[in-house]
Amino acid sequence: MKFVNLSFLFALILIVNLIAFAHKGRAIRFRSTADTIIQLDSTDKFPRITAKLKKTKRTYKAKNDTVPGIIAGDTIKKDTSKKRSPSGKLVLSNDTTKRRIPLEDTTKKGSNLDSDIKEIADSSYNDIKTQISYRIGNARVTYGDFELDAEYIRIDRKNHLIFASGMHDKKGRYIGRPISKQGKESPVTSDSLLFNYATKIGKIYNPYTEQDGNYISHGEAKRLNEDEVAYHNVIFSACDKPSRGETPDYGIVITKGIGEQKRIISGPAYLEIEGVPIPIGIPFGFFPKPNTRSSGIMLPTFGEDATLGFFLRDFGYYLALSDYADLTNLGTYYSNGSYEVSSALNYMNRYKYNGNLTLAYSSHNYGLAGDPPHKDFHINWQHSQNPNASPGSTFSASVNAGTSSFYQNNPASTGYNLQQLTQNNLRSSISYSRTWAGTPFNLTTSIDHSQDLTNKTVSLTLPNINFSMSSINPFASKDQVDVPKWYQKITLAYNMTATNTLTNVPESQLFKSETLTKRMQNGIQHQIPVGLSLNVFKYFQFNINTNYTERWYFQSIYKHYARADSLATDTIPGFKRAGNYNVSTGLSTKIYGTFNFKNSRLKAIRHVITPNIAFSYSPDYSSLERSYNRIIVSNATVPYPVVSQRYSIFSNSSIGYPGGGTQAGLNFSIDNNIEAKFRAKSTDTSQTDKKVQLLQSLAFSTFYNFAADSFKLQPIALSGHTGFFGDKVNVSFSGSFDPYVTKVYDTVASGRVFAYARKFNRYTWLDGKIPRLTNFNLSISGTLNPAAFHPSAVNNNNMMAGQFNPNLPNTLNNTTEAQRQSLALLNSDPSAYVDFNIPWNLSINYSFTYGDAYTSSQHVNTVMLSGDFSLTPKWKIQFNTNYDLQAKQLSSATSFAIYRDLHCWDLSINWLPFGFYKSYNVTLKVKSDILQALKLSKRSDYTSNANFNNY
Repeated sequence: MKFVNLSFLFALILIVNLIAFAHKGRAIRFRSTADTIIQLDSTDKFPRITAKLKKTKRTYKAKNDTVPGIIAGDTIKKDTSKKRSPSGKLVLSNDTTKRRIPLEDTTKKGSNLDSDIKEIADSSYNDIKTQISYRIGNARVTYGDFELDAEYIRIDRKNHLIFASGMHDKKGRYIGRPISKQGKESPVTSDSLLFNYATKIGKIYNPYTEQDGNYISHGEAKRLNEDEVAYHNVIFSACDKPSRGETPDYGIVITKGIGEQKRIISGPAYLEIEGVPIPIGIPFGFFPKPNTRSSGIMLPTFGEDATLGFFLRDFGYYLALSDYADLTNLGTYYSNGSYEVSSALNYMNRYKYNGNLTLAYSSHNYGLAGDPPHKDFHINWQHSQNPNASPGSTFSASVNAGTSSFYQNNPASTGYNLQQLTQNNLRSSISYSRTWAGTPFNLTTSIDHSQDLTNKTVSLTLPNINFSMSSINPFASKDQVDVPKWYQKITLAYNMTATNTLTNVPESQLFKSETLTKRMQNGIQHQIPVGLSLNVFKYFQFNINTNYTERWYFQSIYKHYARADSLATDTIPGFKRAGNYNVSTGLSTKIYGTFNFKNSRLKAIRHVITPNIAFSYSPDYSSLERSYNRIIVSNATVPYPVVSQRYSIFSNSSIGYPGGGTQAGLNFSIDNNIEAKFRAKSTDTSQTDKKVQLLQSLAFSTFYNFAADSFKLQPIALSGHTGFFGDKVNVSFSGSFDPYVTKVYDTVASGRVFAYARKFNRYTWLDGKIPRLTNFNLSISGTLNPAAFHPSAVNNNNMMAGQFNPNLPNTLNNTTEAQRQSLALLNSDPSAYVDFNIPWNLSINYSFTYGDAYTSSQHVNTVMLSGDFSLTPKWKIQFNTNYDLQAKQLSSATSFAIYRDLHCWDLSINWLPFGFYKSYNVTLKVKSDILQALKLSKRSDYTSNANFNNY
């Protein structure tokens, strides 16, 4: 990395930290809402607080200052004289109420405007002489579509004025700020306000309001009429700090402006960051403030690519189609003539479905002038359906397809995501399923795609249809209440699969006409399994199963030698069929052994052994007596030797074909489970014993074929798995033992000595040796973090933005709509989510593979580490690496990421220190979705490497 790049990186980190902590001692242009207190409008003390009022939760301090901009000389007068109401009842002028109930207006009846005002408060004071009412404590006033909540409200019925403000509590905090709302407009929070309910003209001091991620705060606002508001020294920002009474990190200061329903027309305005005015201003401006999405131009970013030249990246047009869909069209142009274009459609119908579709095309000139450009395309479609939208049927799509070099030639389209850059295959699936309530039938159809990016081949299934009937008891009685007879336990099922496939087609031949006509393979397979399971001799489980498979083919193959050494295969259309069956029966039981312990916390160890023995039979379907089996002999002459080959005319079919020799033998298997029980600790109030799985499974299995002429015993298979630390770390292993004697001999070929192995039909234990381990695999994986060791009730009962029932399994069918939307957002961009609630997280994957071919052996020993940790509550460091323990070196795919939370800003640093994809990327951007273009980036792409064009 160049020195200038390091200088930029460290300078940027320093600037970010200075910005993050500068607010502690800076001189700001506007005081925050939390610090700006509008003094109350009384030159007198508040009405005398009675003993009953003192019992309330709030205690108020008297203020003797006047409020700027409010009625001059207006005071609250104490009138303690006793007067009689028209009904003769005594009315106290400083009346207070203990309960929160609608207050009776004891003033003289005014106009219809006054009679429409509805009031609620904890306490009240009515000045009969001036016709001014005072409402204190949780006060609420409504008039028509105007609503107002505040700690203190004064109603002047004579002048049709309503004044509202907060109040100081005994700790000096300013509480109960006014919250006002007019019709369907967004609520406005302020320090104080004055409103004429007759003319609907008012003035607001230090306001705060939010609409679609836009925040307007500070300064003053004056309502001119129902549609217009005048602004003075307000801040227009996408930072949400004003919602907590703080100054936003950035914003545009509008010195004078008029706000309408969908826009703000501004006079002089300038940018302010962290309270510091930026010497960049505009004489007038136009700020859209829509209540719906609107279309508009997207500005590009500028930069330089070492291979492609200067560029304008991601310029285009955003099109708001409706409230349910939008379309984003982007383009990138390079100075050497390369270009990239993409179109992304996002759609959502709440409670029904949501998804996104992206089409991309690019042309890059990586070669010399005049060389043909590299052209790539890609399609990505993700669609998910709410399970409750259409009970009984579901539709989903996950499409990821394109040219094999798209990700390598378009790294910026995926944000230089290492996982996507290094992937070896792409997969897609579009599926529809249907179940019929009250019946055992269900239908599933799908279109599948698999693409090998290394070999540049594509496999397609167009389509795959599966119709099945779940197991039924055909001889059982519907109204049966007694113990069923043995024949009533017979089960019957049915499964039909129809496929139409293309396998391993080169990308260059995929869209040619002969590919679909000559290489397409199709067929239909029917399976009918019949079974019976019974308990015999009380402790044994006996089962017998038979399965019949019927296959329908629509093409077959014919092999012949075109020349003496050239084998040709022809595809012959036409319908043919083949069927096969097999029968199996088995017997299993469980054996329990318990070892008890005294005078220790370990109470007992239980060992469960599950032996199983089964007999299976399958006829020989590979003999030449079958009409679909053929043998071909070459018509070779000297010097070519005569060769022969046996094949099935259905061997290229996608649904398989009957084959293999006669199978008639016994299958042996034994499984082991070991569990420990510990006594409860003395501090445990539940006194419940704790069970711990020491070994979840350890199984051995093999098959002995009586019909084979030699080597009747197959290799002995080993498998097992267990978990540690409450299954936070999982261990699984598997292997194979060869039971036959194998000897290694030397031979000479081409003047060199080679070793070869020869197997004999003799068991190793006859020579006093155990079977030889020929292959073994060990895998250890786990994710460790504080949340795994100390799960909290909050984490268990809350998921993202919604709630779920902890008694239900955590599946997509049980998620709320808010959870599904959050998951959809997370799946579309996993790197956009950084969880600071977990201080550290470590994922470990260890893999060991051993293989012994007698003449040679090999083993692979690697460990993969990934995780993150919070250096501070605002710094997060992520890492991902592979280490080859045998070669003692790190993988070239090692990557680091540093994330800094700046509240309304994000700083992210991605670094790949070595290898083919060596690069770094530094980005400082605004969090707000509507200001994603407001960012500063410094990047060194892997395409700038000297060896990039040599791949």
